[in-house]
Amino acid sequence: MAQDTRASSRPVRRTQAERREATRTALLDATIECLVEYGYAEATTARVADLAGVSRGAQVHYFANKAAMVTAAVDHLAQRRIAEFATQAARLPDGENRPEALLDLIWDVHQGDIFVATIELWVAARVDPQLHAALTDLERGVSLSIMRLTAELLPGAAQRPGFRDDVEFVVSSILGLALLRITGGENTRAMNKRWRATRERLARLIAS
Repeated sequence: MAQDTRASSRPVRRTQAERREATRTALLDATIECLVEYGYAEATTARVADLAGVSRGAQVHYFANKAAMVTAAVDHLAQRRIAEFATQAARLPDGENRPEALLDLIWDVHQGDIFVATIELWVAARVDPQLHAALTDLERGVSLSIMRLTAELLPGAAQRPGFRDDVEFVVSSILGLALLRITGGENTRAMNKRWRATRERLARLIAS
């Protein structure tokens, strides 16, 4: 007797809450994509709605204006950056190569579209106090996450005085190189060479 598979083949219907969350996430992802592709000034609400496949009326239902949408995207960015770092940190190797592997991970976090979108927001935040405050909270959360996970991955080094300051120096150094990379100051080969040399020095600093 053939088994009736009609029930199992039917698509699972999402709840209203799940549909709302999916739409909200699509709008936030589209905001980030617009920031990367067009910059802050051209990341209009209409363009974001079109990219997300959402009507303008629906977009306004979720975010009343651009400021509200971008502020929510800031938090969305922070959570993605922190989650990405934590996931990759859990896979780092043990042993003497861990400090360099950790530095490569912090370097990777400061690459790609998420980082570029964050820089676009910082440029705009120069004249937008609300956005500046939101970004300050974002970076504080990301920095605390990096600090906590670094201490967990290097427990011996984390016990010595000055470890926190050293990690902050590491992040600042990586941020500076990442900005140099996206502004076109050096080609990829030269930047990779510079990063390897910098990583060697930073590894000695945080692992000592």
